[in-house]
Amino acid sequence: MRIFCDVVLHQSFSRGALVNDVSQSAATQSIHRLERHLGVQLVDRSRRPFILTPEGQICYNGFRSILESYDTVIAMVQTLNDKERENIRIGATYSVGLYDMGQVMRNFIKSCPKAKINLELMHADRIYRAILTSDIDFGVVSFPTAGSEITIIPLGAEKMVYVCKPDHDLARQKSVLLEQLHGYDFIACARDMMVRKEIDRHLRQRLTSVNIVAEYENIETIKQAVEVGLGGAILPANSVRLEVQLGSLIAIPISSPEIVQPFGIVHKQGKVFTPAMAEFLSHLTEWPWNNGET
Repeated sequence: MRIFCDVVLHQSFSRGALVNDVSQSAATQSIHRLERHLGVQLVDRSRRPFILTPEGQICYNGFRSILESYDTVIAMVQTLNDKERENIRIGATYSVGLYDMGQVMRNFIKSCPKAKINLELMHADRIYRAILTSDIDFGVVSFPTAGSEITIIPLGAEKMVYVCKPDHDLARQKSVLLEQLHGYDFIACARDMMVRKEIDRHLRQRLTSVNIVAEYENIETIKQAVEVGLGGAILPANSVRLEVQLGSLIAIPISSPEIVQPFGIVHKQGKVFTPAMAEFLSHLTEWPWNNGET
């Protein structure tokens, strides 16, 4: 079952064999034996690359769930009395991973100093794919989206602020209305990001048109663009905390309408968490996501 799932996951008999430390011939024979046992064809080898038959797709979905449950049970048994030695695989979007996950991880390591945490910063789309293929245990994303196989644990929401240089026309404002941004140069998030879509929605509702001079996926790049004077931006309050303290940027609350960025944990539906995973989730849910303060 594992060889079959890995061959399908990697869309390659050779790569599926490699990750299971067997020869390509042995991997092929394993799938042949599985097909004979079930009495059906699972893989249509007449196509390049191969495709799954309807029976093969059913088996892949079912076997993948079985293997994930099996691996979780084994991990729980092996770490029952030593949860600190567990390995936790997490994916986080850049806006979350750069500013919040570091402190959460430090708090967790204090309670489980021997635990291994593999944190990878990814685009949200990749996080959802990695969850479905069991490459990560769970993800932490902004604007979480549920699905037929994805479950959400809400974490809260962080206020967005208008960010500009200290010499900007609006820098002395105690708060700003979106209408006040009309006509100003603006550094935007990439068009396919959920936060960009949310900001655009609010601007349209207020009939506010900003002059978008650049679009970036990375918050760090957006902040640098603001610092060199390309324009202002709307960013999570916590992401500019250091720059505000240093005086290189000004963060102005948006009074109307209030724009927030929700956060959530996303994981595969039916996922069984090991003791260390459950404790890490506890640290995540206890973190003050609502206001961006530490």
